Amino acid sequence: MCLCAAAPLAAQGPTARVGTAARTGFVFDGYYFGSSYAFDHVVEWTVPVSLSHRLGPSLTVDLSSGYAHAAAATTSGTLEVSGPTDTDVRMSWAAVSGRVIVSVAGTLPTGKKGVDSSSVPLLSALATELLNFTTPSFGTGGGVTGGFATAFKLGERWAAGVGGSYRRYARYTPVAGGGDLEPGGEGRVRLGAEGPVGGGGRGYFRGAAMYATSGADTLSAGSRSASGPRFLLYSGLSLPAGRGSLSLYAYDRYRLRPHGYDSTVVQVPRGNVLALGARLERPLSPALSLAPNVEFRHELAGPPTGRLVLLGWLVRPGVDLRYRASGALTVLVQGQAAFGRLADNGSSVSLVGPRMVVLLEWAR
Repeated sequence: MCLCAAAPLAAQGPTARVGTAARTGFVFDGYYFGSSYAFDHVVEWTVPVSLSHRLGPSLTVDLSSGYAHAAAATTSGTLEVSGPTDTDVRMSWAAVSGRVIVSVAGTLPTGKKGVDSSSVPLLSALATELLNFTTPSFGTGGGVTGGFATAFKLGERWAAGVGGSYRRYARYTPVAGGGDLEPGGEGRVRLGAEGPVGGGGRGYFRGAAMYATSGADTLSAGSRSASGPRFLLYSGLSLPAGRGSLSLYAYDRYRLRPHGYDSTVVQVPRGNVLALGARLERPLSPALSLAPNVEFRHELAGPPTGRLVLLGWLVRPGVDLRYRASGALTVLVQGQAAFGRLADNGSSVSLVGPRMVVLLEWAR
C-alpha cells in the first residue's frame, strides 16, 4: 500500500530516464468507534521506505520495507504492536526486446513472525479490508514469488496485457507458543486493456480482471483452513476537466467459497469488497498541484451458502497536495477523513477515521 500511495509521485516525471528513485514518509491511520463497540479506537502509523534502481536498459531492482506501530483501546485495556515490517526485494527483467517482463520477488522475514496471543484482536482489526489500514500485517515467515507480464496492440490505439504469478510462503509461528503455520501457495492471472476514449481520444480508459486461487493453510496440529477463489475487477477512466483532469475508478473483489474440502477444513467466509472513487487534479503552478478526492467502500461477508451480509461501509473525502521542490525531489501531502458504520451484533456503530500522509520522493 505504501508503494501504491507513492506511485503518483513517480508518475510526474519521465520514468524511462530515472535511474534511481528513493521514497519515504509518514502515514497515520486512525478509526474511532461508537460507545457500544469492542474497540474505542484503533490507530496506526507507518514509516515506509522503498528504493528502485535501474541496473541497465532491461533490468530493475526494487526494495521496500518500513516500520509500523499500532495500538487499540478496548474495554479490557490497551493493545499494542510495533516493529519493522517484512522486506520485499524484486528484480524485473525486460526480456524479448522489452515485450515480456519477468520478475522474481523475495520477502525477507524482517518483520514480526510471532506475536503474543493478546495481540490477535488488534491484528484482526488491522486486517479488515473495509478499514484499509496501510500496514495490515507486521510480518510472516517470508516467501518467494515468480511472475511474468506481456502486452500487445489492439488495433491502432488500444493495447491489452496478460500476466501471471505464483507465490510460495515459508513456514512460521504466527502466535508465540502456538503451532507452526504453513500457508498454501497462491497463483494469480491478470488480464487488462487500455486505450483512449471519447471525442478526439481525450479520455483514457483502463480495465483489468484478476483471478487468484490458493491452497489450504496447515497448522502443525493438523488443522487446516482454506479460502475460495477470488475474482477482482478494476476499471479507471481519466477525462479532461478544464486545466486539470478528472479520474473515476471502481474496484470490486469477490471471494467465493472453497471447493473440494470436507467438513474438517475451516472455510474462510465468502466476501465482497466494493470501492468507488473520484479524483480531480488541477495544477496551481508549474510546481504545485491540488487534487480533491473521495472514495466510497463497503464490505459484505457470508457463509458458504445463503446471502451475503453487510459488514460495514464508509465514505472517505480528502485532498492531495503535490509539490515539486526541485528537479529531483517531490513532496506529497494528503489528508482524508472517513465516515461510516460497522455491523455490531445485529445493529451498527458509527466510525470516524482520519488519515494523514506525507511522502517524499527523490529521483534522478
